[in-house]
Amino acid sequence: MIEVNDLQKFYEDFSAVSSLTFNVYPGEIFGIIGPNGAGKSTTLKMLIGLIKPTSGTIKINGLGLSSNMVEIKSILGFLPEDSTLYENMEVEEYLLFFSELYGLDKKDANERIFRLLTDLSLNPYSKKIGDLSKGMKRKVAIARSLINEPDILVYDEPGSGLDPMTSNFITEYIGQLKNEGKTIVFSAHNLYQMDKLCDRILIIKDGKQKALGSPGEIKKQYSNTSYRLEFVLDNNKDAEIQLKQENIFWRDDRYVLLTENIETVNSVTKKIITSGGKILEMSTVEPTLEDIFLRIVSS
Repeated sequence: MIEVNDLQKFYEDFSAVSSLTFNVYPGEIFGIIGPNGAGKSTTLKMLIGLIKPTSGTIKINGLGLSSNMVEIKSILGFLPEDSTLYENMEVEEYLLFFSELYGLDKKDANERIFRLLTDLSLNPYSKKIGDLSKGMKRKVAIARSLINEPDILVYDEPGSGLDPMTSNFITEYIGQLKNEGKTIVFSAHNLYQMDKLCDRILIIKDGKQKALGSPGEIKKQYSNTSYRLEFVLDNNKDAEIQLKQENIFWRDDRYVLLTENIETVNSVTKKIITSGGKILEMSTVEPTLEDIFLRIVSS
């Protein structure tokens, strides 16, 4: 488990992270989202000990990060947003080099590298890293983060700047890692993928917590259900005048009502039926995580 309590980071008078408190439970995927400059990367770097907090505490598996750095780093895998790779090295050579840094036996390391290359659909054929595509390089960086078989993964924008196919592959691979028992903390801008993948999500703005919970809990807490009513009036001008209001509009061959007020739906429905019109479709519209995110960070 990761326990974060009252975490703060100041750079002179600028507050990058302010009073963040949250837990990450074993085996879950915990997402951190926010606009650019919200403090996501700073938070992730503090979680793995790259940046020292100004105040607050971080515990991993009950151990304080500041006083147990070596032990904790042995169970962590980190993927920064911009991964610097040794581009003159071949992929297998590069991964073997990092396995040696972790003290892995060469035979075990080669078996682990082969498995990672297979799982990540990496076929480098002894190519140098500098000759690989951006997506392939990102996969190499992910393989590097897993070479020591860590229990906890901290990934900063793992699909950033990649084509949709590679980004989707990495998203699905993160889900696979969870199924293998990994605990994963990561940030991303693709809110559809976050909604699909994360057990819980922390939304931050200006370094401060704005929302925390499962995607469903956040939607329930920060949104109202909307109602959509589609209908026709059969050229009834009087009914058109009666029904004219800001949230009714014409689309293609029908009128559409969008409202959060069920009483408005009932009133309009009654007028449609009375005027001889026809209701084509009635449905509820649940907001997406992106809708909620934009509402929160815009306030």
